[in-house]
This record gives sequence, C-alpha cells and structure tokens, in this order.
Amino acid sequence: MNRVFGIVGWKNSGKTTLVCALVQEFTSRGLTVSTVKHAHHNFSVDQPGTDSFGHRQAGAREVALVSSKRWAVMHENTTVSEEPSLQTMVAKLAPCDLILVEGYKNAKINKLEAVRLDAIKETSLWQTHSGIVGVASDTHIEDCDKPQFDLNDITTIADYIIQISGVRT
Repeated sequence: MNRVFGIVGWKNSGKTTLVCALVQEFTSRGLTVSTVKHAHHNFSVDQPGTDSFGHRQAGAREVALVSSKRWAVMHENTTVSEEPSLQTMVAKLAPCDLILVEGYKNAKINKLEAVRLDAIKETSLWQTHSGIVGVASDTHIEDCDKPQFDLNDITTIADYIIQISGVRT
C-alpha cells in the first residue's frame, strides 16, 4: 500500500493532535490528504433525532448524507463480526497524495509512534510492533534505536514521512 502512513500510540499519546497537524502541514504544501481513523468502540456520526439516525435505526444498511458542502456514507456491519481491514478501507477512498492512518497498530504499513512521557503506561510500541520507523515524543527516549522527532516539530516529521512514503511534492 503505497502512500499510506500510520500514526500509532497508546491512549492520550498525542496521535490525533499529530495527525491533524500533519494534515494541515501537507495540505499547506499542496498535497491532497485523506485519513483513516481506527475506533475501538461503537461510534455514531449521526445523533438521535436526526433523519439519518432514523434511517439507520430503521434498518438501512447504508445511509448517505449529502449536501453541497460534504457527503458521507455510513455502513452498518450487521452481518459481519469483524471490522473491515485497513486495506479494504483504503480502497474505498478517492485517489490522493497521502493517506494518514491513525491507529491500526498491527497494520503492515510504515508507522510513527507518538509518545508523551505522562501517557506512558505500557511498553512502547516501537519495541513490540513491526513497521514502526520512528518515534515522535515530548522527551528523548534513551534506549530507542528508531529515529526520534520532537512531537511538536511538524515540519521535520512531515519531511520524514514524505521521504519514507515516496510521496511526490
């Protein structure tokens, strides 16, 4: 999966903040960016009382929300006990320069681990998961053999992702 790059980390490690900052950085460079966010729980993008919520609750397998500003399709996994793979979800996205993936720790893609010193509660992922090609942290990690970046140095992190992913700017 070319041009797909992951951001992983434990809860409260700064993944979402990093992904949002990277999307802004890449789009300011003229790149088109899509994202895939892995959720570990049941979630809803529509709210009780809305028409789309009613459609979904009534049993619609897919509900498309469409306006002049945006559109979205919600798909219910009513007959499947497993979530779709990252590869399946990437295939559903429109062509773009780069897809940033938040989560999917076990995906076979290059990933950067976000680490905040005050959020470390478990073994660092770079020690246990394959595909992690760097660490972005708010502190230097002494025993880490991966390239390390300041979690707030978005420009340098973006340059590294472009280099690793082969994105053409």
